[in-house]
Amino acid sequence: MTPKKTPSDSRTVMTDLVLPGETNHLKAMFGGELLARMDRAASIASQRHSNRATVTVSVNHVAFNHSIRVGSVVTVEAAISRAFSTSMEVYIDVWMENMFGERIKATEAIYSFVAVDENGRPVKIPELVPETALEKERYKEALQRRQLSLVLAGKLSPHDATELKALFTELENGK
Repeated sequence: MTPKKTPSDSRTVMTDLVLPGETNHLKAMFGGELLARMDRAASIASQRHSNRATVTVSVNHVAFNHSIRVGSVVTVEAAISRAFSTSMEVYIDVWMENMFGERIKATEAIYSFVAVDENGRPVKIPELVPETALEKERYKEALQRRQLSLVLAGKLSPHDATELKALFTELENGK
């Protein structure tokens, strides 16, 4: 039996400085540069969870909430938010710190990875057990996002999307 893991087991933190060559003409970090940094952190987190090589299968969501200026310190924090059979969702928070020490959440994203064997075939991964309130919230929301994706792809009947139905019931009841 595969041992269970927690999000903290996969937590990856990468901190770096934004240099002029990584910015546009407005002296803000290129989005593609930030996406690459997030992909590397998420890849490490997914490998820590699965103890396997992993591949990025999708970038499900990215919100660039605040531009990151040249000279800023950027910290990318990634951790598994939900593990399924062979795939896992990685939640990424990006923090920007200016020279005055002000820390602002600049970006958040959700990536999906699959663990693979030496032949590139998907392999089973450990179950995830969330511990904190935030981890539990992200864990629950990950299943809702997955069910929505499967419904939209025609791989799951809306009738069988129990977590989505529960979400809509909560919304209708004003919770």
